Amino acid sequence: MKHFFLFLSLLLIPQISLSQDIDSLNLNTKKPKIGVVLSGGGAKGLAHIGVLKVIDSLGIKVDYIGGTSMGAIIGGLYASGYNAKQLDSIFSKVDTEALIQDYTPRDSKTFYEKRNDEIYALTLPFDKFKIGLPTALSKGLYNYNLLTRLTMHVSHVNEFSNLPIPFFCIATDVETGKEVVLESGILPQSMIASGAIPSLYNPIEIDGKLLVDGGVVNNYPVELVRAKGADIIIGVDVQDGLKDKDNLKGATGVLVQITNFSMIEKMELKRKLTDIYIKPDIKGYNVVSFDEGEEIIPKGVKAALSHIDELKNFENINYKNEGVTNFQDSIFIKKIQINGNQNYTRAYILGKLKIKENTKVSLRDLQKGINNLNATQNFSAINYAFEYLNENGDKLIVYLTEKKNDTYLRFGVHYDDLFKTGVLLNYTKKNLIAKNDVFSFDFVVGDHLRYNFNYYIDNGFYWSFGVNSKMQKFNRNVPNDFNNGLTLSDLGVNSINVDYQDLTNQAYLQTLFAQKFSIGAGLEHKLLKIESETVANIRPVFENSDYLSLFGYMKFDSFDQKYFPRKGWYFNGELKYLFYSSDYNNDFEKFTIAKADMGFAQTFFKKITLKVQSEGGFHVGEKTTNFFDFALGGYGFFPVNNLRSFYGYDNISIVGDSYVKGSVTLDYRIFKKHHFNVIANYANVGNKIFNATENWFTKPTYSGYAIGYGVESIIGPVEIKHSWSPETHKHFTWFSVGFWF
Repeated sequence: MKHFFLFLSLLLIPQISLSQDIDSLNLNTKKPKIGVVLSGGGAKGLAHIGVLKVIDSLGIKVDYIGGTSMGAIIGGLYASGYNAKQLDSIFSKVDTEALIQDYTPRDSKTFYEKRNDEIYALTLPFDKFKIGLPTALSKGLYNYNLLTRLTMHVSHVNEFSNLPIPFFCIATDVETGKEVVLESGILPQSMIASGAIPSLYNPIEIDGKLLVDGGVVNNYPVELVRAKGADIIIGVDVQDGLKDKDNLKGATGVLVQITNFSMIEKMELKRKLTDIYIKPDIKGYNVVSFDEGEEIIPKGVKAALSHIDELKNFENINYKNEGVTNFQDSIFIKKIQINGNQNYTRAYILGKLKIKENTKVSLRDLQKGINNLNATQNFSAINYAFEYLNENGDKLIVYLTEKKNDTYLRFGVHYDDLFKTGVLLNYTKKNLIAKNDVFSFDFVVGDHLRYNFNYYIDNGFYWSFGVNSKMQKFNRNVPNDFNNGLTLSDLGVNSINVDYQDLTNQAYLQTLFAQKFSIGAGLEHKLLKIESETVANIRPVFENSDYLSLFGYMKFDSFDQKYFPRKGWYFNGELKYLFYSSDYNNDFEKFTIAKADMGFAQTFFKKITLKVQSEGGFHVGEKTTNFFDFALGGYGFFPVNNLRSFYGYDNISIVGDSYVKGSVTLDYRIFKKHHFNVIANYANVGNKIFNATENWFTKPTYSGYAIGYGVESIIGPVEIKHSWSPETHKHFTWFSVGFWF
């Protein structure tokens, strides 16, 4: 019996051993789960794309992906279905400046908002008589719009484990300093939160937590990818190492070094948890080197190729990452839900969005509406998402966080040849009397005291209401007749020194026409005072009258920039009926002024911009006063009444009750924010020149040419223009500094 069991055992042992070998073989030949970890590092994280290119080229199918900061953004897009080639194409086309600045397209701003953004060099919060500082340089809305557009094909996916590649990212809770793992919710919002670098981007609120860049607590989440079930982990690390004392620059460098101490210590263990550890050589680049992406991405390719033998162990010639093919550029909005608006009405917000329920909306128009909201500067955060309702459409949910501070101090500086030096101090208060309102007061100190008061109630889709009071003053030697027919030769002088003062008060209504044109109408009071000591013995005061008028206007402006536009159109037309005057000169008769100004700009060969402008104006009715005539000449000043610039002639040199003018500017952007330009302008100016077409459809009476150099600075344009006219053979040089006001 014993021999029988011994014999049976000898038969079974080889069978058991063979079974174990087969199981082991099956285990070894089973495809391992591949996890990818992408570290944070700002713009240096573009090297991740290079590594993913090599992974795609080998047919390696990624099963899990986790990332932090820029690693979260690259990883999230890759997890949504993009391949590395598509990511390379995407980041080669983005506006690298807009990625790190709170850029809002100019055509998303109202005319009131454009003015505010184009005269103030500095804006600071002001609360309880204390001046604050901005919490960050950017709200990151450009990035949010970009990521939303890129992830529309997965906009209904709320669980990130259901993405084409399961994904998570890391953020940091500002209140507790703890790590927050984001693996559900709104995908673009989560990616933005993970990359919200403190002081560069505003914190992002998700589920009641205020989140910033995940790199603060876990910049390389390898252990979490392993916990998801990854058998093999490919890690890409673009973090900086510790710097020696010679490379530590300033207090910021020391603080960053101290912050990196714990991170470097943790990386020793994290590196051991990584099966294929790839560290691109990104020395010389920093977190904001987005404009050097063409150099950084190949660094990732090179680093991955140095591990090609290890990566080839997981090569799959039968798999190809096809990328995203189902791009979505529009969506049907059945309902609109607005969350977080307390001080701003639904009508106001919808008026900015320019979107209505039960309509098909292009993503471009939707994001333009979001930019319109952002341009108001009333919100510290704007997010949006789509909720699937049925096959017929989605609900658009807009999440708003209103700014807690609604009071600001703003500052500006300017110099030109007409108004001379001016320092602008502004006080702005929102929600002063009613919701959606803004109170603004400019006070200019310098060679000439000036002010500009505005109160405006913005009602969105409906008619908005505003009042404005403005005083402008300057003193100037002018070579023309301000004395209603008394010529300078009669006085025995070549020019007179004029003190010019204009006080204008307006009340008006304004709305949008065809969602593009701003139209308005109102009542105006004007006090115009012109006097001179040059002819004090004859008539020291030329004008000192009050005027009442009705006015209407239509405006359109799609220029991408006011001072150095590269593309777009603009139109400004105004009609004014003067029906009353206190009549200082006892010669007033009712009359009408019509004027229009239009132009377009187009850029060729990336650096050369052609700008063409045309303008004109005329009076209707009996001419009884010269003080509303059109006066051309000079450059660099803020237009007052009918004073217009004209190259080749000094300020206020050419005067008439009607005019037509055209100009052509060729601007060459030498390098970033530096411009060289040549300009030619032509005009016919006189009295009632439109009564006979031969007076204005003929060779121009006046012409001028100019060359100029300009720089876009933080205080506004800094320009020098030298001009000449063939009629007078005179040369004029103008110097202008700062935003015009």
